[in-house]
Amino acid sequence: MEKDVTILAIESSCDETAAAVVRNGREVLSNVIYSQIALHTVYGGVVPEIASRKHIEKVIQVIDQALVDANMKLQDMDAIAVTYGPGLVGALLVGVSAAKSISFATGIPLVGVHHIEGHISANYIENKELEPPFVCLVVSGGHSHLVVVKDYGEYEILGRTRDDAAGEAFDKVARAIGLGYPGGPKIDKVAKQGNPEAIHFPRAKVAQAEYDFSFSGLKSAVLNYLNSCEMKGETVDQADVAASFQKAVVDVLVDHSMEALRKCGYKKFAIAGGVASNSALRAAFEEACTKENIEFYHPSPIYCTDNAAMIGAAGYYEFLKGVRSGYDLNAVPGLKLGER
Repeated sequence: MEKDVTILAIESSCDETAAAVVRNGREVLSNVIYSQIALHTVYGGVVPEIASRKHIEKVIQVIDQALVDANMKLQDMDAIAVTYGPGLVGALLVGVSAAKSISFATGIPLVGVHHIEGHISANYIENKELEPPFVCLVVSGGHSHLVVVKDYGEYEILGRTRDDAAGEAFDKVARAIGLGYPGGPKIDKVAKQGNPEAIHFPRAKVAQAEYDFSFSGLKSAVLNYLNSCEMKGETVDQADVAASFQKAVVDVLVDHSMEALRKCGYKKFAIAGGVASNSALRAAFEEACTKENIEFYHPSPIYCTDNAAMIGAAGYYEFLKGVRSGYDLNAVPGLKLGER
């Protein structure tokens, strides 16, 4: 397109209230995130009602700050992109309601964006050369998806989680070994002091679905190990448990992804989502992709966590395709990738 397209993006699917201004899908002019982690840590996880109320308090503040940081006004926006699913229904409703209100008041077109599509699109921000098709692994608190990105907004899901997503397993195991919430970064840090070969935990494969993921058995194996140690009066080495558990998760994610790449014949691979910032996972993929001569892409940690810049990136390509949402746009907590 000849004219620049500037998008105001809003994200509120879980416990981050975020707004961003993104130009042409890849240039981030501002990216404001209000994180509620400290608020939910005392409960050991996200409390949906508390998250929704905090979004209500913060959503207009982060939108205003995003515009200030970008040195732009609402009338400079070509569209408003907002996450409408999947996620916590109350949290999603806050962002959707704010976006619809602004769109109604200004006449700026509204574009509903899929949260997972946002995570995938985060790779476009810093990797200007990346274009579909490629394979992407989305690993976050609620999602483990192995996806072929056929084109912008066009996806084929090769595998998904059958039970606990990778991020959920990190949170539950971190709580069990006394690290607390959020589990991902805490396990990543402690695991650096541990031996990943100290304890053998299972690597699950799902029958008749070679690319699907299942981490509930791994989580149970860790809990059984901890209970066994307690019954025998044995000391638990927190770092060894963290490192061994993390290695089991990483092995499964890498093995499934590399097998998919070999069968599909693609030579470009990306990761996305909160767990994509895990240092052991990144290192394992760097090694595996180098060995297989595959280009490896990943967002910076700030774009792995829930943020609005990624929603602006995804919203741009939806906007170019002519996607426009009506004022009947609603939160869809269980929205599947590829659905509208």
